[in-house]
Amino acid sequence: MAEWNDPQSTRTGWGAARINGEVMGQASTDQGLRRYMLSIYNYMASGVLLSGVVALLFARSGMAEAVFGTPLRWLVALAPLGFVMAMSFGLNRMRTSTLQMLFWAFSVAMGLSLASIFFVYTGPSIALTFFATSGAFAGLSLYGYTTKRNLSGMGSFMAMGVIGILIAMLLNMWLQSSGLALAISILGVVIFAGLTAWDTQRLRETYYHVAGTDMVGKVVIMGALSLYLDFINMFQFLLQFMGDRR
Repeated sequence: MAEWNDPQSTRTGWGAARINGEVMGQASTDQGLRRYMLSIYNYMASGVLLSGVVALLFARSGMAEAVFGTPLRWLVALAPLGFVMAMSFGLNRMRTSTLQMLFWAFSVAMGLSLASIFFVYTGPSIALTFFATSGAFAGLSLYGYTTKRNLSGMGSFMAMGVIGILIAMLLNMWLQSSGLALAISILGVVIFAGLTAWDTQRLRETYYHVAGTDMVGKVVIMGALSLYLDFINMFQFLLQFMGDRR
């Protein structure tokens, strides 16, 4: 079975691509690629919208304040990670419908986790940061889709940067340094901006490897998950120095 994140493709001649041993015309390939990428963006945008609605309703219900004051806050915070791990490790065994269900469950869990930002930042600053992130994400994803430059080297570097940020965040839980916190936020925005462009290019190239197979539906969902995580992480890091605290 093909690995969804292995974007190796074989191309033949000008204006043609080889998919599953068959040479397809450029027009047919481009149409399939557009449908594929549009499906990814639709899933990703729907997931972000669902998380936002859940976060807002949970924060305004009064339940969030009660939950975040108890040990249950750790369950709410870690639940999204559990869904990501389940989807990643169970990809080859699960059906597409199961992955869809887990993606929506992940979006809900992420919304519950994100409700805490409404107790820290003002509503207008959250909205402003969201629109700023949306604009940046659209531009970066467009760049990743259209550029002829191979971004795989940058993607590997950014992936290592994520590990570095996680270590720095754990260290700053002990140091409580405002300067280090600001540096982490800036680096976080830069790293997930780079990952947005790289993930988009990777997903575009993956299409030529999975088109016409039973993996394409799974790749769409996992691709939406990747771009969702890029967007949400960029939003959260940007909010840390753009958001007005209550």
